[in-house]
Amino acid sequence: MTAPSGLKFFSTPPHSCSYLDDEQAITLFADPEAAITNTTYHQLSMYGFRRSGNYIYKPQCATCHACLSVRVPVSAFQASRQQRRVWKNNKDLIVRKVPATYVQSHYDLYAKYICLRHADGDMYPPSVAQYVSFLFADWSETWLYEFYSGDRLLAVAVCDVLKNGLSAVYTFYDADEEKRSLGTYAVLWQIAEAKKLNLPYVYLGYWVEKSRKMTYKTNFQPLEALVNQQWQPLPHG
Repeated sequence: MTAPSGLKFFSTPPHSCSYLDDEQAITLFADPEAAITNTTYHQLSMYGFRRSGNYIYKPQCATCHACLSVRVPVSAFQASRQQRRVWKNNKDLIVRKVPATYVQSHYDLYAKYICLRHADGDMYPPSVAQYVSFLFADWSETWLYEFYSGDRLLAVAVCDVLKNGLSAVYTFYDADEEKRSLGTYAVLWQIAEAKKLNLPYVYLGYWVEKSRKMTYKTNFQPLEALVNQQWQPLPHG
């Protein structure tokens, strides 16, 4: 792995951690004034960086190392019985790939999702400006995957294409369709799509063992984590 040469990095002052109560976080981010390309983004992802809009970042806390970047090795993935059931229950859905641009129906679904599922989080209350700045980037190869039941939009998965995989940026869905487990299905679909594209990994962002909201990521097995700058299997159970 080779980090992009000449790229400057900056760190934030300590701030409240989004994942763990009573913890202070420090975030390292790439120079927002630099000329970023999708290749730069791919190289940094190998070091555990993610993006939020045009900003590339990763946790760089002084004393806590709970945030681990995780990915699913596509060829080794084995769906659980429950995941196979979720896949079967959503066989009726039609998936459409569309460019990463603002669409009102997407935003309406996003706003409803944030209000119902994340009213206690940093993204509440939702706004168009926040939605656009969070999900889209000027330099990434980003696609939106729409999940339809008939003519009804049920979910949208925002996905970046890297040289060695798909990066699951964010998925939002109709929270009224709880029985479908649309969040799980969206990840399963992206794993299947990566396999179809001969891409070896699906990146799922950060996993924090003590964060209840992160627990679902360990359901996708096997799972690899970046520990001491080495990708290695994450023990399950």
